[in-house]
Amino acid sequence: MGDCFELELEKGIEDAISRTRFAPHSNNLLISSWDSSLRLYDVDASVLRLEAPSQDPLLDCCFQNDVVAFSAASDGLIRRYDLHSGLVDTVGSHDDMATCIGYSNETCQLVTSGFDKKLVLWDMHMENASSCLRNLDAEVDSMSVCGFNLIISIGASVHVYDLRNFDKPVQSKEAFNGTHLRCVSSIPSAEGFAAGSVDGRVSLQITYPSSSNDIGYIFRCSPKSKDGGRHYSVSVNDIAFSPLVCGAFATGDNEGYVSIWDAGSKRRLVELPKYPNSVASLSYNHVGQLLAVASSHTYQEASEM
Repeated sequence: MGDCFELELEKGIEDAISRTRFAPHSNNLLISSWDSSLRLYDVDASVLRLEAPSQDPLLDCCFQNDVVAFSAASDGLIRRYDLHSGLVDTVGSHDDMATCIGYSNETCQLVTSGFDKKLVLWDMHMENASSCLRNLDAEVDSMSVCGFNLIISIGASVHVYDLRNFDKPVQSKEAFNGTHLRCVSSIPSAEGFAAGSVDGRVSLQITYPSSSNDIGYIFRCSPKSKDGGRHYSVSVNDIAFSPLVCGAFATGDNEGYVSIWDAGSKRRLVELPKYPNSVASLSYNHVGQLLAVASSHTYQEASEM
């Protein structure tokens, strides 16, 4: 499964961590936070390479490539960062808080959503990005972009879009019969998704193009312990799939536990020692040998990653 890498931050983040993302081709780690700063850490050297402050909390971030990144902020602005020069410009904005962001290399599109109930595709082929707008009935709670697929969760439902045809979802379904979803994650080298609920369950829907061994089931991450020390229903805050081991993925919950699972055998492979705060975000590096775990008071203050 590779190593689990723990990074103590010398310069503490002053508020809750909203997202961690490893770069596409390096061990640089992007971190957005409610303290209004975007940070880039060189994990190999344990050095802070960039800190870009703004006026309002940053609620999500993503890479375009190893030298360009984006953030979504509570003021609605979508910002672009040149990670070498430190220059920052504005791609566009939402009419309310911008909450989710992702990038597709296949289509060169940036995808954003916000409290304005809008889902926006920004064409990054041009310097001044053009946009394609879709109005929704509710706010997007979670988003994941992989290849041509955009996966979003709204309330208890998962919706899958093909970015080449944005007119309507190619798939819509309730994952847990009415239970609110906390996170969704797309799956490298396969079609499908994983969704985590506020009551501690994960739904897997995986289709492998070159195999008939499709996977579809629901399981509970935190079964009731014999000593009563673990809550039975704990929100699954994030899910990250390993690019190294097919079908392996990590879950992080609101009680501070990170578990690594094998989708095919339906087994828990590893459970990491409990973190002092809830797990806000998970990210594997590009070769699947490092796992970044952000342990943070959700929307309050961040203590460590």
